[in-house]
Amino acid sequence: MTTPTTPTAPSAAPLQRRFGLLHATALNMINMIGIGPFITIPLLMTALGGPQAMLGWAIALVIVICDGMIWSELGAAMPHSGGSFGYLREAFGREQLGRLMAFLFVWQFILSGPLEIASGYIGFSQYLGYIWPSASPRLLLGVAAVVGLVNIALLYRRITSIAKITVSLWIGTLLTTAAVIATGAFHFDPKVAFDFPPGAFTFSLGFLIGLGAASRIGVYDYLGYYDICYIGDEVANPGRVIPRSILLSTLAVAAIYFLINLSIIGVVPWREFVPADAHPQSAFIVSIFMEKIYGPNVATVFTVMVLWTAFGSVFALLLGYSRVPYAAARDGYFFAPFARLHPTAGFPTVSVVVLGLIAIAACMFSLAVVIDALIATRILVQFIGQIAGVMRLRRVNPEMPRPYRIWLYPVPAFVALAGWLFIFLTTNVQVIAFGLGLLLLGVVAFGLWSRTHAARQPLV
Repeated sequence: MTTPTTPTAPSAAPLQRRFGLLHATALNMINMIGIGPFITIPLLMTALGGPQAMLGWAIALVIVICDGMIWSELGAAMPHSGGSFGYLREAFGREQLGRLMAFLFVWQFILSGPLEIASGYIGFSQYLGYIWPSASPRLLLGVAAVVGLVNIALLYRRITSIAKITVSLWIGTLLTTAAVIATGAFHFDPKVAFDFPPGAFTFSLGFLIGLGAASRIGVYDYLGYYDICYIGDEVANPGRVIPRSILLSTLAVAAIYFLINLSIIGVVPWREFVPADAHPQSAFIVSIFMEKIYGPNVATVFTVMVLWTAFGSVFALLLGYSRVPYAAARDGYFFAPFARLHPTAGFPTVSVVVLGLIAIAACMFSLAVVIDALIATRILVQFIGQIAGVMRLRRVNPEMPRPYRIWLYPVPAFVALAGWLFIFLTTNVQVIAFGLGLLLLGVVAFGLWSRTHAARQPLV
């Protein structure tokens, strides 16, 4: 294999590097805090049958901090837009294994991205159930589909005020989160919060599998700690800003999630919503939390705020995620139809519609299954692939400029690798088979695509 080269700057006029540390940290946090903390607490507690499930959440924090160092070294060394797509391509060689890895990243992203969006649609329908208690599960599923169609319709046009829309949605998210934390702080009961069941920490195979499930929920809540890497071309002083923004946003969101979790279980006894599938009210646990303190009227208003937050998250996700397969296809690394732009509005039509429709279809599955499948599909190519990539770059291109180097390397890389393997191997066997099958199918699709585009050279 030839030595990978440092990517050259694009021939077009460069984007302005205007994202400083504050902006970059805020961008990561905007994508990390969405509907997640309001829909995952019952699943987290169900994983281990009590508040000891917070241990899995702590393990997830260790994994993402170590993995954040991987992103930091790659992002600081290659501060260009594209994130994992570019890192995998450069680490393994543009016309060698890197071409396959870049293709597989986009291949899995076409499913994992919509799965993440679908979790927001599912959360929306669950909380709507609090306001509309007579609605059947099938009707709520229909509502989730309608929300998905509305989301596609909003993005199927030229949007000239995306920044204003995003800021307004983010303000709603902050207000909702602050309301939960402030309420919990004034009504917290440690006897309720730390009511551990007998044998809560007894080690067994069941405990290990439950710990893996809790860790997957924790990782889902943290997703987005690396989002600044996708717009590396617009980051000022990326060697400093990218690593610091990843660390700061991860620690800040960890603190917020910790406070939200304690706020809920310190007011609502965990036995009232665990196991989640046996307690319908677990679907809108934060509404129940507000109702216990302020009554149903305030809880209804708060539920509307959660719905606002849920829609804000899915709007931002579909907006950003639809650009990933578009950019890959435009540069000659994925199926050409995904590179199509609307003739007048200039947005990626195929990407928006395909990802949007897959997200709607994924709403047919339970939230737990959607989260498991989402994490499993990303682990093999994106997370583990980048760990191998950063190690390979260290070996074959030691002179590559690295403004940030992983602390205590290679320890964090091996910790992240062990963590991702632990989460993957403790997943349901069917989900593991699904993840491996999707990867194998991606290799077959790559072979077919390569034959069709053998003579085509990438544009960048």
